[in-house]
Amino acid sequence: MSAVPRTSPAPTGRSSRTGTTGAVLHATRAELSKILTLPGVWIVTGIILALDVLVMSASAGLYAEAVANITPDGIIEIFIGEPQAATVAVLDMLVASSLQIGVFLPIPAAVIAGQEFRSHQLGLSVLAVPRRGRLLAAKVLATTAYLLVVAVLIAGISTAFTYAAVRDWNPGLLLTGDAFLGQGRFVVFAVLFSLTGFAITVIARSTLIGIAVTVVLLALTMMRSPARTGPGLDAFLPAGAGRNLLLDAGANHLSAGPVHGLLVLVGWALATTLIAGITLGRRDAR
Repeated sequence: MSAVPRTSPAPTGRSSRTGTTGAVLHATRAELSKILTLPGVWIVTGIILALDVLVMSASAGLYAEAVANITPDGIIEIFIGEPQAATVAVLDMLVASSLQIGVFLPIPAAVIAGQEFRSHQLGLSVLAVPRRGRLLAAKVLATTAYLLVVAVLIAGISTAFTYAAVRDWNPGLLLTGDAFLGQGRFVVFAVLFSLTGFAITVIARSTLIGIAVTVVLLALTMMRSPARTGPGLDAFLPAGAGRNLLLDAGANHLSAGPVHGLLVLVGWALATTLIAGITLGRRDAR
């Protein structure tokens, strides 16, 4: 009587998903290691953080003087002729300080995305991770992790300088839930906006084009201030959406609410990443 050969059980859906997750995580670690070895990324990040310190240092005297002149009824005048409630104004100033530098984060994102196209190393990456959807997911996750750290550093710098201005008035203000929520919203904006720049760079296969498109999006927001032209396009541009998400509506001319701003930012990041995945899958690995 011949022995009946044993057959291995078919892989279950759970084991398949576990294997896919493990492969993505392994690829993500490899992509993150690649990012951390790129001199261009370190240089651009260093310039952005140094610029943040320089700008905050230049504004420190103005903020300290405004805080010192807070009236007994809690009114501050950071800009001449614009009195505001001190607590709201300081928290708005805190987030605005992060925002003014956070708009530069798509630049390192574009450098990360474009480095393989400049050096023609994409083919090697595809050989290591043949499934391009998995490769793009790993790149997005690794870039998100890097951008998250840089965004937190920017938020930390603005918090430190703001604390120096308010420590003799209300040092506990920056430890309140509103302060953490504001900076948390900034981090979300910075990552989503930068991922949009990352995806545009992948679509164009050019760092310069990725940066140029981001600059155009910023310029459109600046030119179409809702205070002058009404909401219009501003509410649907990523920089305008970031302003709507982060700033106080009572002290700023905004084009929509924070929920609308968040949805617009998520929409830009998802739509551009989806298009990037389609183009990456259809083009030659070169």
